[in-house]
Amino acid sequence: MEVIVVVVVVTALVFDFTNGFHDTANAMATSIATGALPPRVAVAVSAVLNLAGAFLSIEVARTIAGGLVDETRIGPAVVFGGLVGAVVWNLATWLLGLPSSSSHALFGGLIGATWVAAGSDAVRFGAVVEKVLVPAVASPLIAGLVAGVGTYLAYTITKRAKTATRGFRYGQIASASLVSLAHGTNDAQKTMGIITLTLITAGSLPAGAGPPLWVIISAGLSIALGTWLGGWRIIRTLGTRITDIEAPQGFAAEASAATVILTSSQMGFALSTTHVCAGGVVGAGVGKRLADVRWTVAGRMAVAWLLTLPAAAIVGAIAGRTAAQGTVGVTVVAVAGAAVGVACWVLSRRNPVGAHNVNQAA
Repeated sequence: MEVIVVVVVVTALVFDFTNGFHDTANAMATSIATGALPPRVAVAVSAVLNLAGAFLSIEVARTIAGGLVDETRIGPAVVFGGLVGAVVWNLATWLLGLPSSSSHALFGGLIGATWVAAGSDAVRFGAVVEKVLVPAVASPLIAGLVAGVGTYLAYTITKRAKTATRGFRYGQIASASLVSLAHGTNDAQKTMGIITLTLITAGSLPAGAGPPLWVIISAGLSIALGTWLGGWRIIRTLGTRITDIEAPQGFAAEASAATVILTSSQMGFALSTTHVCAGGVVGAGVGKRLADVRWTVAGRMAVAWLLTLPAAAIVGAIAGRTAAQGTVGVTVVAVAGAAVGVACWVLSRRNPVGAHNVNQAA
């Protein structure tokens, strides 16, 4: 049991790392696109604030550790399978440059693995609807509406001000930093919740326990490291491919996203920061008169969002069932997951995206 717990904790931190580089775009894509911050500086600032945000709240971690599935009916091997499903989906969508939800990949993997291992009644669907699905639909709409109104007001109020663009770029530094802080608060907690759930299922913590300090620190460091490396492919998509972002739009998108994420984190809603930030970017595009919103790209993103939960659930179910067979099963799943990771990295080298070309057209 101790070995599998260690394996699950390490895998959870690997997921947290992929969450960091997958979701860096949430905070910094618009600031990089408008030139408010140089690419390397942007991801470094975001990494530091992701780490700081991990210490602000544990409400989302409590939701995941004891709210979505019946922790008394699953073991660490099931959690491991769910994590592998999430990591595989994160890597696949990163390779394609699609800003899908790391959070929903995690929930889907966990739900699929639990369903296969313990039955559908081991999944608390009421909590899934209340804490995951409703925020998934509402949060990007709210962020988009706020960003759209904010963008319209920003251009209307400052249309005769010659120095407005410079001022909004300075404002973006603050708003993007706030999004990074919010991202660390919400997303690092998801890994904390998974590790805490694992410790509860292994009998190392009592039911209903919050994450220990070492879990908070390790989750914060993992997501910060992933953020610092930068998910340049997804930064390009959010920053340049949905709409041509200008400084007032970037400020409005970031400010609306930060408000929605921080509010939801304090309420324990495990929403997708990716959905929120993408909704803000689309809203900022709509809010500017004659702006060109590329709805084809937005449509591909929406399809990826719809597929994330079921796709990760299928992979999680297969991985969880295999891992539950014992040491051999865990080894098979670990090797398969590593192979997918290596394959994605090799394929990404055919068309590398980095700080040097992130703002160039794809």
